[in-house]
Amino acid sequence: MRFRINRRTSFALALGIGLAASASLAAWSGAAQAAQNGAACGDWSAWRSFVARFVQADGRVIDYSTAAQQTTSEGQSYALFFALVANDRASFDKVLGWTRANLAGGQFDPQNLRLPAWQWGKKPDGSYGVLDPNSAADSDLWIAYDLLEAGRLWHDTGYTQLGEALAGRIARDEVVSLPGLGPMLLPGPQGFQTGSVTRLNPSYLPLPVLRALAHELPNGPWAKLADNAFQFVKTVSPQGFAPDWAAWQNGRFVVDPKTGDVGSYDAIRVYLWAGLASPADPLAKPWLAALGGMRAKVAQNGFPPEKVSSTTGESSGEGPLSYWGALAPYFKTLGDEHGLGLARTRLAALDASVPGREPVYYDRVLGLFGTGFIDGRYHFDEAGRLVPAWRTACD
Repeated sequence: MRFRINRRTSFALALGIGLAASASLAAWSGAAQAAQNGAACGDWSAWRSFVARFVQADGRVIDYSTAAQQTTSEGQSYALFFALVANDRASFDKVLGWTRANLAGGQFDPQNLRLPAWQWGKKPDGSYGVLDPNSAADSDLWIAYDLLEAGRLWHDTGYTQLGEALAGRIARDEVVSLPGLGPMLLPGPQGFQTGSVTRLNPSYLPLPVLRALAHELPNGPWAKLADNAFQFVKTVSPQGFAPDWAAWQNGRFVVDPKTGDVGSYDAIRVYLWAGLASPADPLAKPWLAALGGMRAKVAQNGFPPEKVSSTTGESSGEGPLSYWGALAPYFKTLGDEHGLGLARTRLAALDASVPGREPVYYDRVLGLFGTGFIDGRYHFDEAGRLVPAWRTACD
């Protein structure tokens, strides 16, 4: 249930988004063209704005919508990715340094590495530090990916060696072999296996990340894990909607015993990762096809539901701005011009200044993923490798 509270809080803070989201598509198009012009050499104004608002000078990413002013390994991992897309090595190194010192307790080197704690922030006594020492497997995967790609794109084997060491630790501590299935990613090392039930999170398995790890580390579990991840998502999304959580029990995927079949703030990333996958990947098209319910629902209602039952397709509420950020690549890759147009119009609100409304962390994070992709700042190739605009234009 990571982030459930703060993402709902973020939604509450973002209730005023409607007026700002009415910015015209023509205005968005002008901004998009300016973004394309700046993408060539990594001049990404949305990333600079994110850094100014959410990233401390020492590299700590802060979610201000939470009482603990929390930092998560998720936030750190995404910031590393965006810094790489922006060719911002200074920010990359600051974020990595803070992660090493504070989430990994200084033990984050190839010869001495521990998985980073997922949550850090203000404690009840007013001091700051680790709030939950358990790690988050999705963030760990993204950090390993970021390091491997940084090593390749910036020609620095130091990043590569650290990424390889982290991937090895993930395979050891966070990948299990489920009877009748094979390798699957646990959400974290502790607390997700009770008796015959193994709890799983569909949003923790981005296909491009798994492909890249399989390409760089062919002896690991990553290629098989990608195949199993597709079977997982397809099976638990019978109506074309992914749930936040699911489980493996008695040789099959089942509804999660704790949270049920609801798909909301975690699950929205499942559509994002599917949209980001290279069309040349043999799993990309069937993965998108397994998630067709969201496309149909947006076509019907004009907006994504905040919550949906993955087993019945019943939905409620209207998803916040972050949902549009996640769905923009999904619509683009599907070739759904109507859905993409809706997303573009809503995402124009990310650049709007609304008096009395502070920027929302989750909106901005998923907005960077979504707008960065549809603006052509980055994409992934068939092997999961990052192809940033600055790489092709400026190297």
